[in-house]
Parts: sequence; C-alpha cells; structure tokens
Amino acid sequence: MKKCPYSSQRERILAEAISPVATELRLLDAADLISLLRFEYYGSIADLVTSAAELFFHPGTVNFGLGGNYTLEWGGKPEVVLDLEIKPRGVTVYAQLTLAEHHAGIDISHIAFQEPSADPDENTAFLERSLRESRYNTRPLQALAG
Repeated sequence: MKKCPYSSQRERILAEAISPVATELRLLDAADLISLLRFEYYGSIADLVTSAAELFFHPGTVNFGLGGNYTLEWGGKPEVVLDLEIKPRGVTVYAQLTLAEHHAGIDISHIAFQEPSADPDENTAFLERSLRESRYNTRPLQALAG
C-alpha cells in the first residue's frame, strides 16, 4: 500500500486490536508454521488463525488471506509472515502479520471502507471503533506482544 499520513496511525490501531491473536499464534512452533507454508497447507494455516482469532473476535473478523512467507537462514532466527483479511463491520483490511521470536508486527496492504468519509480522520476513527466492536472484550486494546 502506498503510505499516506494516516498509514502509521491505522497500523498502530490494527496492531493493538490483533495483538492477542498474534500472541496466540506466536505460541505455535515456528518450524510447524514454516512447514505448513512451504507445503502450501493453507487450509491448516487458516484453521490455526481462526482458532487463535475466535478467542478474541466475533466469527469471521480475522481470517487467513492468500498465503504467507518465511525467513529461515542458518544461524538466524525464523520469521513467519501471514496474509490476513480483517473484516470488522463496514471495513476490510488486507494486512501481513509478521511473527518473530520476541515480537510481532503488522503491515497494512489495503483498506476498503464500505462507506468511506471524505475526512480521513473519520475513517481512522471508524476503523478503531469497528475493531473494538468486533471484539468479545471491549477493554482498551494492548500493543502487540514483544
């Protein structure tokens, strides 16, 4: 996605919202995730993402996207990138979730608002509100696990 002045704020909002999902996925063995990606067992990855997300979000809010990637080098730490589709009411976010040994991160590829406002600040506020409403627990959101 071409970065705009609102990109970093929206990524921060999304990161806070899905941090518990990322934390759950980081409990999985990196080698297992890498092997699922390598052999294109996308249905199994989708099941894992759905299982992690259903603890925190309404059904269908966080879904595995079209694929992913990994980095695994001799002597290096593994890193897994999963494509996600996050669909709270009124908006669809296409993003890549990066899972590493001690942290996770999110990179938004595209955001589609069903009824976008002419004011980008209103769209950002709508994204935050919609993500909060799609969670089972509406307490203030925490940052991605580190």
